[in-house]
Amino acid sequence: MQAFMKAWNEACRTDTGPAKILVPKGTFMTAPVIFQGPCKSNEPIIFEVQGTVKATNDLSQYSEDTWFLFEKIIGVVLIGGGIFDGQGPSVWKYNDCKKNKDCTKLPSSIKFQRVTNAVVSDITSVNSKFFHYHVTDCTNFTANNLKIVAPDDSPNTDGMHISDTNGVKVTKSTIGTGDDCISIGQGVTNATISEVFCGPGHGLSIGSLGKYEDEADVKGIMVINCTLFNTTNGVRIKTWAASPPSAASNITFQDIIMKSVKNPIIIDQKYGSRSSTEPSRVKISDVHYKNIRGTSTSKVAVNFLCSSSVPCEGIELTNIDLSYVGTKDPESPISASCTNAKVKTRGAHPPGCEEL
Repeated sequence: MQAFMKAWNEACRTDTGPAKILVPKGTFMTAPVIFQGPCKSNEPIIFEVQGTVKATNDLSQYSEDTWFLFEKIIGVVLIGGGIFDGQGPSVWKYNDCKKNKDCTKLPSSIKFQRVTNAVVSDITSVNSKFFHYHVTDCTNFTANNLKIVAPDDSPNTDGMHISDTNGVKVTKSTIGTGDDCISIGQGVTNATISEVFCGPGHGLSIGSLGKYEDEADVKGIMVINCTLFNTTNGVRIKTWAASPPSAASNITFQDIIMKSVKNPIIIDQKYGSRSSTEPSRVKISDVHYKNIRGTSTSKVAVNFLCSSSVPCEGIELTNIDLSYVGTKDPESPISASCTNAKVKTRGAHPPGCEEL
């Protein structure tokens, strides 16, 4: 930890040009570290990881909710082909978030907070204790050629969770975890997710939204040219029942391939409480599903369970070509289910929502 901090402090103080930190080939164990700005140089700091960095499993050393934290920086580039190993298997047993909504979260592996102009490329993250990447309160975040790996039964190991961030590009990456491959939370605007292979995991998700008061709206989200394999969900929007008001709009899912996906296209506005009598107040509108094809392991391949308080509006299905693969009635066609949703259809689509 001290070596990392010393190198960062020197790089952050440099004002004569771009500074570079190199983690050479080899294996290094470290406790949590915070790389904090503001820094003197106008050039981005290059953080090149060639080796393998392993996280300590002594949870008493984590005073924050993350292992590697980049904070209050203008310009940082994380590259090098190296590996961040969160060593999650030894601590996942302490995660009780499924049973306890007020659980103490385990630390995420890499967090970007209040960072402007961040780039992450050619990095592998394995077995995070919680999220692999957590991006929040940032501007202009770009990630490409990432590899993110955790078992399909590992708890809350989202590949990347993004919130309160404007300007996001995630592309050409392979993600397989025990939770969402990518989850887009409150306050995300102008985000593009492209050429991502997701599986196993819970799919590519917007949400969950509406858990807290005064959440910022989500808008301008494009998910394009992605493949999902053997995931619980495909492309999903999820909001909490009985939520405070907010909105999600201008969302496009386009050119998506589904391979043995349980819920290929889903809007779930009763997330967290199926029995709740209080509807979600997150308004979902202007959502477009275009050119989505492949196989579903459920007969209901399109499921829009929208709010009775603020029904979904401007939902469009265009050229949805999904077939059912299952052990029961393999020849039966797929269908769509729409509740409190105003849907327009064009081209191929599963029957069930045309009249709405």
